[in-house]
Amino acid sequence: MAAERAFEGRVAIVTGAGRGTGGIGRAIALRLAGAGAKVMVADVDARIGETADELRAAGAQAQSHVGSLAEEANVQAMVDRTIDAWGRIDVLVNNAGGGIIRPFLEHDGDSLRETIARNLWTALWCCHKVLPHMERLNYGRIVNIGADSLRTGIAEHAGYNAAKGGVIGMMTALAREFAGHDITINTVSPCVVNTPRFRALKTSNPALAAHFESVVPKGRAAEIDEVASLACFLARSDSGFITGQEVSVNGGSAMP
Repeated sequence: MAAERAFEGRVAIVTGAGRGTGGIGRAIALRLAGAGAKVMVADVDARIGETADELRAAGAQAQSHVGSLAEEANVQAMVDRTIDAWGRIDVLVNNAGGGIIRPFLEHDGDSLRETIARNLWTALWCCHKVLPHMERLNYGRIVNIGADSLRTGIAEHAGYNAAKGGVIGMMTALAREFAGHDITINTVSPCVVNTPRFRALKTSNPALAAHFESVVPKGRAAEIDEVASLACFLARSDSGFITGQEVSVNGGSAMP
C-alpha cells in the first residue's frame, strides 16, 4: 500500500491533538489527514480548533471536539459527532495524557487522581465508546501513546507509570478480545520527546531535563515526528498482524 494515501476513506479520532498538549497528537493528526483520513481531533483545551483549522487549510476533512475525555459523557459526545459526520470510525489514537511529575511522597489524592484520569480513564473511555463501531465494521486500529518510563523507572514518574501501566494492561486484554474482528490495539511508548513542554522544562528545571536525557544512549530527546511516524504505521491497514504490542521509541534507553 502506498504510504501517501494509506488512509483514503478512513476516519480517525486523535485525542490530545491541540497545540498546547505537547505536539505528538497534532503531528499524528497531520500525518493521517495528509494520507487521506477524515480526522476528529479532541482536547481539553479549546485551542484544539486551531488544529482542525490547520487540517482543513491543508485540504482535509476535519472537526474538533473540546472536553475532558476522562468523562464518559464527553467521550460519547465526541464519538457521536464523528459518526454523525462520517458514519464510521476506523482509527483511534489515544494520545490525551500528561502526568503530574513529582516525587511520589509529594503527591496527594488530587494530583494522583488527576494523573490517572488524564492517562488511563481517557484511553479506557475512548476504547469503550469506539470499539462497538469498529466491531460493526469488522475493522479497526487503536494506537495508544504510552511511556518508556515503565521500563526505565526514571525519577518522579511513579504516579504517571501507574496510569500508563494500566493502559498496557488494558491493551493486552482488548487485543486478544477483538483480534477476530481485525481490530488491532498497540502502544507506542516514547522516552523523553522534544516537545514544547520539554523545551520549557529545560529552562525551568535544567537539571531535571538533563537527567531525563541522560538515560538515552543516543544522547538526545526523540523528535515528535519520530514518534508520530510509528503511530501512523500501526494505524495502517497493512499493519494488521501486529497487535497487543508495546513498541518503544526510546533511543535505546531500555532494551529487551
